[in-house]
Amino acid sequence: MTVPQDYNQTLNLPKTDFPMRGNLPKREPETLAHWEEENLYRKMVARNEGKPKYVLHDGPPYANGEIHLGTALNKVLKDFIVKYKNMSGFCAPYVPGWDTHGLPIELKAMKAIGVESGAIEPVELRKHCADYAMKHVRNQMAQFKRLGSLGDYDHPYLTLRPEYEARQVKVFGKMAKDGYMYKGLKPVYWCPDCNTALAEAEIEYENDPCKSIYVKFRVTDDKGVFAAAGITGDIYFVIWTTTTWTIPGNLAICVGPEYTYTLVHANNEYYVMAQELVAETMKAAGIAEYETIGAFKGSELEYMQTKHPLYDRNSMVIVGDHVTLESGTGCVHTAPGYGVEDFEVCKNYDEIGILVCVDDKGRQTAEAGEFAGLDTAEANKAIAARLVETGAMFASADIVHQYPHCWRCHSAIIYRATEQWFCSVNGFKDEAIKAIESVNWIPAWGEERIKGMVRDRSDWCISRQRTWGVPIPVIYCKDCGKPIITDETIEAISEMFRKEGSDAWYTRPLSDFIPASVACACGCKEFEKEHDIMDVWFDSGVSHTAVLDEYDELYAPCDLYLEGADQYRGWFQSSLLTSVVYKGCAPYKNVCTHGWVVDGQGKTMHKSLGNGIDPSEITDKYGADILRLWVASSDYHSDIRISKEILGQLSDAYKKIRNTARFILGNLSNGKGFNPDADSVSDDQLTELDRWALMRLDQLIDKANAGYDAFDFHIVFHAIHNFCVVDMSSFYLDIIKDRLYCEGEDSVLRRAAQTTMYRVLSGLARLVAPIMSFTAEEIWSYLPHASSDQAESVFLNDMPQKSGLTFAADFVQKWSRIYELRLVANKALEEKRNEKLIGKSLEAKLTVACRFDEDYNMLSGMPEALRDICIVSDLHVIKDESLPTDTPFAVTVEKAVGDKCERCWAYSETVGTVPEHPTLCARCAGVVK
Repeated sequence: MTVPQDYNQTLNLPKTDFPMRGNLPKREPETLAHWEEENLYRKMVARNEGKPKYVLHDGPPYANGEIHLGTALNKVLKDFIVKYKNMSGFCAPYVPGWDTHGLPIELKAMKAIGVESGAIEPVELRKHCADYAMKHVRNQMAQFKRLGSLGDYDHPYLTLRPEYEARQVKVFGKMAKDGYMYKGLKPVYWCPDCNTALAEAEIEYENDPCKSIYVKFRVTDDKGVFAAAGITGDIYFVIWTTTTWTIPGNLAICVGPEYTYTLVHANNEYYVMAQELVAETMKAAGIAEYETIGAFKGSELEYMQTKHPLYDRNSMVIVGDHVTLESGTGCVHTAPGYGVEDFEVCKNYDEIGILVCVDDKGRQTAEAGEFAGLDTAEANKAIAARLVETGAMFASADIVHQYPHCWRCHSAIIYRATEQWFCSVNGFKDEAIKAIESVNWIPAWGEERIKGMVRDRSDWCISRQRTWGVPIPVIYCKDCGKPIITDETIEAISEMFRKEGSDAWYTRPLSDFIPASVACACGCKEFEKEHDIMDVWFDSGVSHTAVLDEYDELYAPCDLYLEGADQYRGWFQSSLLTSVVYKGCAPYKNVCTHGWVVDGQGKTMHKSLGNGIDPSEITDKYGADILRLWVASSDYHSDIRISKEILGQLSDAYKKIRNTARFILGNLSNGKGFNPDADSVSDDQLTELDRWALMRLDQLIDKANAGYDAFDFHIVFHAIHNFCVVDMSSFYLDIIKDRLYCEGEDSVLRRAAQTTMYRVLSGLARLVAPIMSFTAEEIWSYLPHASSDQAESVFLNDMPQKSGLTFAADFVQKWSRIYELRLVANKALEEKRNEKLIGKSLEAKLTVACRFDEDYNMLSGMPEALRDICIVSDLHVIKDESLPTDTPFAVTVEKAVGDKCERCWAYSETVGTVPEHPTLCARCAGVVK
């Protein structure tokens, strides 16, 4: 048997052509091609038919552009779970999906064909949009597969598919029938650039510089309140706002009914403001000398009249509970056409009405008078200048505040009252909260987060003034304009969409699919179609029925939704709201969230900052398994850092795991090789060291399974890495090399070591397979297999079972002490190596002194085993009660006596005692003989 050179180097491999040499960027695509050819996903799921189901429902990424590290993180996390569940007693189908409608795709498609909005027929534009979306679906699909993701990529769900759109129509119909859908005039988020209404989930807040202004409204009728207090002269209510452009829309001033207001006397004028905000307001105006006169409840000021500072009309004083004293003056500028709270409070006063002075492009209309035609930025300057000119500007200041922006184009939005379709969330909030409480949220704080969002949200604006999406399935009476939504119309529209897709809304007359029996209450039977489309969050939010009820292998409520934490206000919420109304329950049993990907310093990643990394950069340089290790090594519930340094560290960690596998595989294929069915020894033939290794494997199995079950993948990774580096490389495998290389090829001792290594690697490959999928598959392809294994793929096997061995407490304690002794011995050997007393550890003889009887009694009976464990040529155990009580062991190192065996390199006085082999020790001579 050939003895390897550098025998004592950790994990030294036999000289062999055995693979597992890394080069992941080259080898992984070969594995992917094999998986595709063999349809591995389908085989994995098929072998689990009849087992309990586990359904992870894929939140659809948007089909627009390349994937980024956040998308890769999400897809890899899902893949961990799908693979683990399929290997641990479940049938876990995975149907990936894509969100394929919406404005970004529409804008990109128009740009690609070089047209402006309205310059192309809807059907033609929708065709270009579909083509654009499908191009990116195919591109992203290839990128997801490159990450090692297994799923039903042959049959993904797409929100543009006819069957999906058909079910979406039915959800709308049910919600309308139950009274939760209505069309109304109220302020909504409006993007002038995108020219459409937006929902709360489509808003992102950014820091915006702006002017805050304090404006005087002169009192024209105090209802006798101030006069009765003896206050006469010029009296002004002072309002505060950061949106100067909304001043033309002001119709009222709102005060808090329970707050105390006072009149501030300065500059021969009186200013009405909340008592608590006087000092702050006068400081902003630069007025140091003033006095306050009187105290009035806000409710006493109701119905007073003031004159608008720019127009010949009044602004009435009203009361509202939404008024706060956090900033401003306590007198709230109220423009019901520009804010939900303003709109709602003004509904209490019939005489106020509503005024909208901006169009869909964000420009002032004729109702704004001299400011007509100005955009928001221009209007801010012009209106402020006019207020100064008229003397109405009390104070102003430059500030930076958080202001809502469109999530698509990142432009500042405006609030604008328009007629839109809304979902009345208030009508079923209590049911939604109960549904939230029935779900397991991971992390647990997610429950309160989404509860707060649902409690605080206003009605959901679901209509969009665009072309690329699912049309709102409503028809209107041609005579009276009443919207018609009945079981008949919804069923007819749904069936037409299922047959031909929603393009039929644009290509076919209503008479082709609306039953002749449908009539308006006024008797008219002629109708027009709604032109708006549905919000894309409504599109994706109905996937609990459009996907989970559509695919035979899935079900609802599913077991898990897993997305980024931003989806508490997005997909988690839209899915919840539609499911609560449509099905009476939450669409999911568990919800798990992950954080954002940031750079090594914790900064947001942007290519413009030079700190962005594309997933393809990682797979091309390191391989997908390194990216997957990055995901597994992170506590992903918080923000996740990544950098080239972090990837380098993970590459080192990967090599240690891979080299553990390489060493074992090399020693299972070396010589005659190892056949698990023919060459495995029985448990009673294993040494105590072998049993210790299997005990550590059992403990790893428990820890890894617990980590997988809790979705704590960093626990799995660190446990596997620690097992490979500490338990295997530094201890077990290092110790058994003598057995592997120097015992007889078919000896029980060598076969026992091989049996143990086989069981370890067979278990390790399966434990690591959900994470290091490509490497695990490669290990499996070269591992000798027992007849009980499915050799074709590691993913067609179950997670490993424990050894079945029992480990008494005294065995565990004993090997804990032996492990501790080896650490002490290694330290002593290193010191003598530095002193040049010895080179290799086999040049040493150890004397182990034990302070305690229990240690001496345990160790003194196993000097030969301890010699092998410490990898020295000789070892003796003695008792020494003079050692300090905190020092259980003391190790003395001397030069070993005897000559060096040419075969095992140990020093022994038996070298040369067998004449036929004068350079070998007696043990090696016997083996060779």
